[in-house]
Amino acid sequence: MKKALFIIDVQNDFTEGGALGVEGGAAVAAGISRLLAEHPDAYDLVIASRDWHDPDSDNGGHFALAGSSPDFVNTWPLHCVAGTAGAEYHDDLSADSIDFHVRKGQGRPAYSIYEGTTEEGDTVHQLLDDHAVTEIDVAGLATDYCVRASALDAIEHGRKVRVLTDLVAGVDAASSEAALAELAHAGAELISSQQVEAHGPGAGGDRADDGRADDTLA
Repeated sequence: MKKALFIIDVQNDFTEGGALGVEGGAAVAAGISRLLAEHPDAYDLVIASRDWHDPDSDNGGHFALAGSSPDFVNTWPLHCVAGTAGAEYHDDLSADSIDFHVRKGQGRPAYSIYEGTTEEGDTVHQLLDDHAVTEIDVAGLATDYCVRASALDAIEHGRKVRVLTDLVAGVDAASSEAALAELAHAGAELISSQQVEAHGPGAGGDRADDGRADDTLA
């Protein structure tokens, strides 16, 4: 039985001051880093996703066209464009703890971490199967969009899922509350990061290091 942590889209454009910054985003970044520092043996695998949108297109209608206003449901302002500062991890997120970096949204809308791949082309489903992961904790941004989609996909793929409710932040309070309720109804456990425990004697010794990618400055 192996356990993974999903870190969803903790990027500059989704934190305070970014193109689509959510309140509490920087605190989520710092909190995830603190969790991993205090519990280095809690996870066998840490996978982080980032929106990584193409700079020269509307990414399948994801970006509002020039001269039109985004509806903040299906169309959005420019954000997390590949190679820009806004697409990089927030400075308070310790990228050294990440085993695999997943990019999503290249040329198309993508909310779930399962819609992305590593730079080598591995899917999240492949990574989890390769490392025999059965349990996943989910943290990151934003609760009502990419966290929700990623956690629902993990449940659909047969994993036991916990959402760390103090390490997520959403676009809207009401829709974030509804997302957490939906996830609980779908089978996710809602817990605090203070309830995260060491994975067991010797845990962390099998932490994935064969595929760890230094993708932080891409």
